[in-house]
Amino acid sequence: MGLDPTTLRSRLELKPKVGRLTDWTTWVSPFLISNVGKEKFHKSQHWGFCNNVSMLVSEDKPGIGGELLFGQKMKPKYSAFPKGIGSDAPSWVAFDKQVLSFDAYLEDEVPDKSQENYRIRRYKIYFYLEDDTIQVNEPELKNSGMPQGTFIRRHRISLPPPDEDQFYTVHHFNINIDIIFYGRTFKIYDCDTFTKNFLRKMGVKLNPPGQCPEDPYMKLRRETLDCMDPLRPYESFDTLKQFLEYDRKVLRFFCLWDDSASLFGDRRELILHYFLSDDTIEVKEVIPHNSGRDAMSLFLQRRKLPKYGPPGVYQPGQITDRTVLNVYSGLGENRVKGYLLDKYKLGKVDQEFYKDDDLFIGATINVWGRKVLLCDCDEFTKTYYKTKYGIENFTSILCKAPPPPKIERKFPPYTGFGSEEDSLRSCIGLRPTPHQKNFRKFVEKDSYGNISNILRFFAKLFTHKCADVDRLFVISYFLSDDTISIFEPIESNSGITGGKFLKRTRVKKPGQEVFKSELSEYIKAEELYIGAKVNVNGYLFLLLNADKYTLNFMEAHSDKFPMSSIELILQKLKEEESKSRELKQVLRAADSRLTKMVDYNTFRDIIMSLTVGKLTDHEVITLARHYQVPEDTKPDVNVLIAQAHEQLKKNAFENFERLNAICVYQDREKKTVLPSKYIRRLCKSSRLPLTDDLLASILSRFEDSKEQIDYESLFCTLNWRMNPVPELEAPSYLKETSNHDFLLKNKTLLLPNEEALREGPSRTGLFHKRIHSPNNFFALIGVV
Repeated sequence: MGLDPTTLRSRLELKPKVGRLTDWTTWVSPFLISNVGKEKFHKSQHWGFCNNVSMLVSEDKPGIGGELLFGQKMKPKYSAFPKGIGSDAPSWVAFDKQVLSFDAYLEDEVPDKSQENYRIRRYKIYFYLEDDTIQVNEPELKNSGMPQGTFIRRHRISLPPPDEDQFYTVHHFNINIDIIFYGRTFKIYDCDTFTKNFLRKMGVKLNPPGQCPEDPYMKLRRETLDCMDPLRPYESFDTLKQFLEYDRKVLRFFCLWDDSASLFGDRRELILHYFLSDDTIEVKEVIPHNSGRDAMSLFLQRRKLPKYGPPGVYQPGQITDRTVLNVYSGLGENRVKGYLLDKYKLGKVDQEFYKDDDLFIGATINVWGRKVLLCDCDEFTKTYYKTKYGIENFTSILCKAPPPPKIERKFPPYTGFGSEEDSLRSCIGLRPTPHQKNFRKFVEKDSYGNISNILRFFAKLFTHKCADVDRLFVISYFLSDDTISIFEPIESNSGITGGKFLKRTRVKKPGQEVFKSELSEYIKAEELYIGAKVNVNGYLFLLLNADKYTLNFMEAHSDKFPMSSIELILQKLKEEESKSRELKQVLRAADSRLTKMVDYNTFRDIIMSLTVGKLTDHEVITLARHYQVPEDTKPDVNVLIAQAHEQLKKNAFENFERLNAICVYQDREKKTVLPSKYIRRLCKSSRLPLTDDLLASILSRFEDSKEQIDYESLFCTLNWRMNPVPELEAPSYLKETSNHDFLLKNKTLLLPNEEALREGPSRTGLFHKRIHSPNNFFALIGVV
């Protein structure tokens, strides 16, 4: 054990006695002197950290307390890399993908060969910094006859004996030194730039680079090959680079070959394809329909196109890529058979072919004697020439020929057999086909749901016969196929049999020739409006009125029906500026009760007298409908009750007393009212045979402000047995519907100012501005 430092210091300070020779160094151990101030005396363990990873380390450990003993040396296990500025990352992270590369050669003996005694073989030595592994590769040499590539696989290589227990580190490498791997001596003569910089940073003094000696056998072989001529013709044509760079890249030009000068010739459109991968050209012809030409796949097959063609007829073998000479070596036994390349190429025929720089818009090229004009190109071709040659002008040339004059086709007149369309189809082709109807129009305009797509007009005969003056008809126009049907309502004791007057068919316009070549014209929907006279097979009808669907349809499509366009009607009224004051006086006189409304007949008479025939009846109705008093959309209570009684009678429902008793039981306060939600739920649970819409309409009429319903009054009204109501009557066709019961507010006759009139109907449609100035003039009619 060592002494305490205090005790040791006190002993060292003792002075020797007089007359006694005493030296403290004779009894103080040097080991004790070295342990002065030491506090750790443990023996190091074999487990530790290597590159910040816990693992089993080598047996070579420091002696006591983590310090080496006297005479103990640590053998380096890994390379001592220079520490840079950074984190303490593991070596495989800090030196990842960092490799030192050295150039070396090896003298390999060649026994039993007179041509050479040794051979110089070159190698690449790679030292991986992350784990001190080494790999040796031999670059492949063409026609070497030896296996080359990886000479020593990547692993840690031990030093030569007697230090075979250690491995090569980065400190063992330098330039112009010999290094031994498994008994083979490699001479390092150079390295790359990264390796030089790395070794300098580590403090290694680099030797000057050396030279690799030339292999005598390879030198002799190269000199021999240079003096020899090939026995067989060989000349390399390197087109691989062009193919790899421009494969699948094609220039496309739109061309024209004008052959109209020759007999039976014409202008023919072509498409030229230039393949950049091998400088070949392909031409296709654009054959129009019904041209009479056979549809050929190609006008010119893909090949190189000579500039000056056709050049003539050449002998076989005259056009070749290589020029060869026959070799004659006499009649001896060792004669040589074969060919040699003609270096001077005396008999070669030179040909010039079209390149990409010869093609541009406006150029005329020779396609085997045919002058082809380049008129246009595609976007890829424009980009290619703009990038490579800097061409910016790509103005196209018109290549399409002017259209030939259209020959008017004349057809024979109609014979009278069948319809005109079927008779015309027999003149178009040898094999007659049926007439194709407009199926799309039929599908779009066919009736479906509540949309009938049928225009119905109320009309009468325009005749001087007394018996036919009062006959009324219903004219239906079907928009799906432009057909018309006429029906005459049956009137009792009239002496005329009503019913179908004209079956559904298309009606021709009057005054057309029967036997003619052109198709006949038929009555269209745009020609029908209120007040129009329609001639149907000799019968002249006057259209008196139309149903609501017809008026709504025509107003929705006012571009096709100008009589229903409110803008055009207001424009006509603006022309009567001078009669505005007169109109105001007449309207005020007609509204004697100051109700601010006027009936339709009075309004019609005033407008017709004002415009003096400029407006038709249909336009007056459109104007009145536009400014009419809004109608009450809710149906009448009596109508709803009559509909409910009709459904209840059909289902024989009479359990009203039971429903009333249930309501009395639920009415705790005896007020004879219950919430409408409960009444609705009770009717549905009792299976009252009424539709949801009808039941909701009836309950809304019996509902008060607090959403309460008097159930006694409701069920008493629905009891068709105790309180019957008259049945509903269908509207009669004979009711005069030409007189509209529109009510117009008199305020609508107040006129806007002149500025609003100048801006048109869109501005005057804002009628919330009421103007009472007498200086304003009449332009239109508005409603508040």
